[in-house]
Amino acid sequence: MARGKQDTRLDAPKGLRTSVIPRRDPVEQSDRFGRFTEWIARAMGTPWFVLGLTVFVIAWMAWNTLLPKEWRFDSADLGFITLTLVLSLQASYAAPLILLAQNRQDDRDRVQIEQDRQRAERNLADTEYLAREVVALRLAVKDMATKDFIRAELRALLEDLDKRDEGEQARA
Repeated sequence: MARGKQDTRLDAPKGLRTSVIPRRDPVEQSDRFGRFTEWIARAMGTPWFVLGLTVFVIAWMAWNTLLPKEWRFDSADLGFITLTLVLSLQASYAAPLILLAQNRQDDRDRVQIEQDRQRAERNLADTEYLAREVVALRLAVKDMATKDFIRAELRALLEDLDKRDEGEQARA
C-alpha cells in the first residue's frame, strides 16, 4: 500500500475517514451559506418576525412624527422615504434568500424521493424473494409425510410384525 498518507482512523469506513483538522472546502462554505439562508427564510416566516417588523415601523414612524424636528431623520411630509428605502432593501434581499432556501429544500426532497424509491425497490425485491421462499416451503411441505401418515404406516408395519410373530408361534 504505497500512499503518501496512511489512514490511522479505524472507527470509520475508508471513504468516510477524515483528518482531525477540519478542512474549509467550497462545498462546506456554500453549505454554511445555504443553512444561513434557510435560517433567514424560516425566521421571516414566523409571527415574531411580522410582529417585530410592525413594531419597528411603528417606532420609526412615531420617532419621525412625535419627536422634535431636530431629532427626526425621515420626514413624514415626504412619505417616510428612508423607511420605504429600508423596507424595499429588506424585501429585495428577502426574496432571493427565500428562493435559495426553497431550492435547497427541493434538492433535499429530490434526494429523499430517490432514497424512498430505492427503499421501495428493495422492499419489493425482498417481498418477491419471501414469496418465492414461501412457495418453495409449501411445495416441500406438500411432499413431506404428515404425522398421521407416519402413524398409519407404523401401525401397518406393527400389524405385519404381529402377524409374522403369530405365524412363527403357530409353526413352533
